[in-house]
Amino acid sequence: MTAQLRRRRKERRQFRMIPVRFLLPNLITLLAVCSGVTAIRLGIEGRFELAVGAVILATVLDAMDGRIARLLKGTSRFGAELDSLADFVNFGVTPAVLIYLWSLNSLKNLGWIVALALAIACALRLARFNVMLEDPETPEWTRAFFVGIPAPAGALLAISPMYLGFLGLVEDGHVLAPAVLPWVALVALGMISRLPTYSGKTFSRRIPREWVLPILAGLVFALAMLIAFPWHVMLVASLAYVISLPYSVRSWRRLRLRAAEGASEAPVGPKKQEGS
Repeated sequence: MTAQLRRRRKERRQFRMIPVRFLLPNLITLLAVCSGVTAIRLGIEGRFELAVGAVILATVLDAMDGRIARLLKGTSRFGAELDSLADFVNFGVTPAVLIYLWSLNSLKNLGWIVALALAIACALRLARFNVMLEDPETPEWTRAFFVGIPAPAGALLAISPMYLGFLGLVEDGHVLAPAVLPWVALVALGMISRLPTYSGKTFSRRIPREWVLPILAGLVFALAMLIAFPWHVMLVASLAYVISLPYSVRSWRRLRLRAAEGASEAPVGPKKQEGS
């Protein structure tokens, strides 16, 4: 009996071996948090270009961790929760602080309220996203869309007025504060809205062979342009995303109508007669 107890205690003291595939995605998520928090420090020091660059880096890392986790089959509930907390810091708190320091602080309490609204909207949007993931009744066609503006896109849109300053079109961000305030409020509203926006997750599926080289060339060209002309590219990308919103709504309505027509045309079995 004593030997069995000793063996059980020894087994409890032993650490469970965790595969590396579970650690790598979480490590990337933590690196994204480091980048987002460092952006706050750079913003406080007045180095706004580096701060926004850190937010962009956090966005890239956020796009990588989930895909790497699925590729390595290392998804876990812990990783999902960690990713949500990281997104709140990187795309809720950080852009709110940066846009406040760059422009909205000239409006004092009103500017701070709008900055808070951006962070709160990001938290609510992430909470709703996590809840919707657990809904088993979600139709398959809706996976091509997000509900509301996703957190990374919302963060980059909220700080998009800063791109104008980096391009030399605006000397001081405080001059733009009366226009930045409604813009940030509109982005916050879009994050918690029911607006259908393109997901992009379905683009990771198989593509035709003839499209491989053009897509690779386009990605290399886009990366080169981002490195050479970062703020021009970010400004154009922000405008392109805003322009895409009406098209995403139209696509969502078209697919919903098609799904409704398919459901109405589905064959219905004979009704069961009474007494049978």
